[in-house]
Amino acid sequence: MSDSASHAAVEALLAALERVQQHHAERAAKPERARALARICEWQARRLRRTYEDLEAQPRYQEAIRFFETDLYGGADFAQRDADLARVAPVFKRLLPAAVVATVATAVELNALSQDLDRALADTLVAADTGFGVADYCRAYRKMGQYDRRARQIRLVGDVGVALDRYVQMPMLRAALKLMRKPARAAGLGTLQEFLERGFGAFARMGGAVELLATIESRETAIHDSIVAGSDAPFPDPLA
Repeated sequence: MSDSASHAAVEALLAALERVQQHHAERAAKPERARALARICEWQARRLRRTYEDLEAQPRYQEAIRFFETDLYGGADFAQRDADLARVAPVFKRLLPAAVVATVATAVELNALSQDLDRALADTLVAADTGFGVADYCRAYRKMGQYDRRARQIRLVGDVGVALDRYVQMPMLRAALKLMRKPARAAGLGTLQEFLERGFGAFARMGGAVELLATIESRETAIHDSIVAGSDAPFPDPLA
C-alpha cells in the first residue's frame, strides 16, 4: 500500500488507542466505576460464552471463539497490550503492511466501542454495581439506545474476522510475524506480540471463517433485534 494508506492506518490506530486509554484512566481514578464496569463486562462475557458454547465445543472453532471472547472483548485486562500498541504505533508502518495495521486499529476500535457502550450501560443500569438480571439488562439496553453503535459493534467483529481470515492465507505475512517474536519480546512488546499471534493462530487453524462469522453476525443481530422489539428474555440468564 501507499505511504498515505500506511499513515492513515497508523492515525486510525492512534485515535482508537486514545479512546481505550481514556477508559483505562477513568477506571484507575474511579474504583467504584471500575467495579461496576467489571461486573457488566464479566456478565456480558458469560453471555457470549453461553451463546457460542456449541461452537466452542468444536475443535475447529474453539480458539477463534476464545480469541473473540477474550482478546476483543471479555474480561481481560487490555492495559498492557494497549500500552504496547501506543509505544510501537508510530513505527508500525515499518514493521507490518498497512492493511494489517488497519486491522489492528479496527480491533482496538471494536474494544473501544465496546467500552463506550459498557460505560453508557453502567450509567443507565441502576443495579450495575450490585447485580442485575436479563430483564434489567434489556430495559437498560433500550433506554440507552445507541442502536447504530450496537450495529457497528457487530459489523466490526465481522471486519476483524474477514481480515484475519485473509491474512492467514499469506505465508510470507505469517512468517514475518514469527520473525518479530524475539525482537518484540526484547523490546518489551511481548503482550502485543502474543495478541497478534493468538489471532493469526486461531484463524489459521480454523481453515476458513465464513461459517463462523456468518453465525456470529446472525446470532448477535437476532439478539439485538429481539431486545429492541421489547423482549426481556432474548437469551438465558448468563449466571444461571
